[in-house]
Amino acid sequence: MESMQEINVHLENEFDIVSARQAVRNLSKSMGFGLVDQTRITTAISELARNIVLYAGEGSIYLRAINNGLRKGIEILASDNGPGIVDINLAMQDGYTTSRGMGTGLPGTKRLMDEFSIQSSPGEGTQVVVRKWLR
Repeated sequence: MESMQEINVHLENEFDIVSARQAVRNLSKSMGFGLVDQTRITTAISELARNIVLYAGEGSIYLRAINNGLRKGIEILASDNGPGIVDINLAMQDGYTTSRGMGTGLPGTKRLMDEFSIQSSPGEGTQVVVRKWLR
């Protein structure tokens, strides 16, 4: 897959979450995503970024425009070196939360995007990769 543009946003606080949201909205708009998909992508990155700040304390969001030869899209990698997720299957269930939130973060992000993958190990951090393809 060819990458056309890359953006890295370091996350430590609420202001960084806003920066990540603005960066992905600008990128998705410049790529030609419609308003509905821009909103989906921005919501997804907001959930991922909030998880990093809340659970890991700090981490990074990497955004990039991608092209697989047939179509173009946007890829988001959310990465941290935090405590990791002990039970990914449990974390992917609607309503599950460890922070008194609504429990829509990871499962909601998966529904908003076209592709979703997660890797996490206790004590080693978490990496989530999501993609949305331009229609």
